[in-house]
Amino acid sequence: MAIADQILAFLKGRDRQGPVCAKQLLHLGSRAAVDQALSRLAQRKKLMRVARGFYALPVKSRFGELPPSAAEIITALARQRGERISPVGAAAANALGLKTQVPLRSVYLTSGRSRRLRVSGETIELRHAASLAENAQHEQLLRAIEWLGIKRLQQVRAMLNSLPLRERRELAERAALMPDWMAEAVSEAAHNPSPQKAKAKNRRL
Repeated sequence: MAIADQILAFLKGRDRQGPVCAKQLLHLGSRAAVDQALSRLAQRKKLMRVARGFYALPVKSRFGELPPSAAEIITALARQRGERISPVGAAAANALGLKTQVPLRSVYLTSGRSRRLRVSGETIELRHAASLAENAQHEQLLRAIEWLGIKRLQQVRAMLNSLPLRERRELAERAALMPDWMAEAVSEAAHNPSPQKAKAKNRRL
């Protein structure tokens, strides 16, 4: 079987979808052969070049074949490059359903260097920043809370108290990196009972 056919079969059989780079395919052939096969597959529109050095299977939709979403590509690139990348501000809030308006420009925070990527025809800006959490899901939540701000503290507290206690305490471990108002809210959620739990406790007494 030709290397190009092996690449397509491998990608279609993967449990985890998303873009791949040549180094992930070296079990199928030499670097030069893999590079050449990827280039030919892109020319034949069997694969899409979604970022520099990264390729993905097109996604079939009623509008035809499309590349994976920018968010999916960014997630895959972060995993493969060992970076933590998360949406910032309104984009993080939008991803959690807190804001319906889609930001005009895609900006993400990264543990890597600041730069711009061309992803599926869209320019993505990556800004270096220290991570606020140990995992991407918590990072996105905290960035959304940061965007909500102190004026919506009641909503922030409700969001934090919806997390399991273990996760709230994990967030509190990174409080030193947060603004004072946010660190206070996270610390309270981690170490003090929520108002509902406090009321229930008082009723029992």
